[in-house]
Amino acid sequence: MALRHKVGVYSNAPMQSIILLRPRFKRTMDLFMALKKRKTIRTIRNKKLPLQVLSNLLWAAWGINRKKGPFGDPGRTSASASNSQEIDLYVAMAEGVYFYEATSHSLKLVVPGDLRALAIGAGQQEWGAHAPVRLIYVVNVEKFSTAGFQEPGLYNKEIQKSYYYVDIGLIAQNVYLFAAAEGLATWFHNCNKPALIKALKLRSSQHPLFGQTVGYPG
Repeated sequence: MALRHKVGVYSNAPMQSIILLRPRFKRTMDLFMALKKRKTIRTIRNKKLPLQVLSNLLWAAWGINRKKGPFGDPGRTSASASNSQEIDLYVAMAEGVYFYEATSHSLKLVVPGDLRALAIGAGQQEWGAHAPVRLIYVVNVEKFSTAGFQEPGLYNKEIQKSYYYVDIGLIAQNVYLFAAAEGLATWFHNCNKPALIKALKLRSSQHPLFGQTVGYPG
């Protein structure tokens, strides 16, 4: 069941699909002020993000901002090696873990249930334990083979690492700047990689690498 929530909130029950609202472009803060305010905040309240805020967050992180980007493929708000778009973005919330589908700007349910504790590393659980959103950054190395420009480095495992670590960092910085502009708290951290592979039923080409918690400051 796919639902569009007109009142700007979403249900506590897991849905197969959440159709996100169109990103609302409003000038909230000057870029230089957002850079000045950018910081890690680990104390986060258990307050659900309104659907519009969640929609804006995901678009700012890794959404499509133009129909024709490099090599004819859609362009995104963050760069990737040869526009391979090799980072899969999962969203862990109380009701379940969703996959962010940028093309339709929607969330697709992957697994129901609260798995937010898996999207954080060992010894870090006490920080932001009940934060409403935890992003999970998963690299899908298979996507390098369909990149618009097939340069040799895309097939070298060590060079691949340098590409996808940088690409995740670019997305994470988008989230940091969005959070600063919107008065939200966020922090970038490790994740329980073995548990996520199993829980999300990831393919052999997919590797969970980091998480990022987002919510209202505590």
